[in-house]
Amino acid sequence: MLTCWYSGSKEKSGECMLHSKEMAEHLTPEEKLAQLGLALPQLPAPGGNYVSAKRATGIVYLAGAISTGPHGVITGTAGADRTIEDGYAAAQACALTQLAVLKRELGSLNAIADVLTVNGYVNAAPGFGDSPAVINGASDLLVNVFGEAGRHVRAAVGVSALPRNALVELQMTVRLREP
Repeated sequence: MLTCWYSGSKEKSGECMLHSKEMAEHLTPEEKLAQLGLALPQLPAPGGNYVSAKRATGIVYLAGAISTGPHGVITGTAGADRTIEDGYAAAQACALTQLAVLKRELGSLNAIADVLTVNGYVNAAPGFGDSPAVINGASDLLVNVFGEAGRHVRAAVGVSALPRNALVELQMTVRLREP
């Protein structure tokens, strides 16, 4: 955390804020996660005959990742036994899992140039219309970690069921930096 000491002048305050922003822009994605108090989770093995990540011409396509936390799968149904806030946290957990997959695949999150797409699926009660608010948990995290490069196109869809009764599932595509 940056502490600024100044004499009260608005100019000095603005300079300090600019310096703080410049410093934040030079942090690695891993450092930004640590600054947010977040850590990448351990990765489970794929639950079927597929791979977690596939590269093609500078793009990495990620398989869907269900919401998991320290105590296992984050389960439930948004609009029934789970709130928007629960879903937001579950979507954030999915994004962290996807970042862990990318770190394993790429060696460093610095290799990511842009997050291109996020497809979010919310285990939702009939009539639940707040899937976008739930998937914001992933979108907000990606923008906090990657800045403008974390902005993406997305879908936020309510579904009647997800694997293992997960609350959220997230699929992503990223573009890699030129070598």
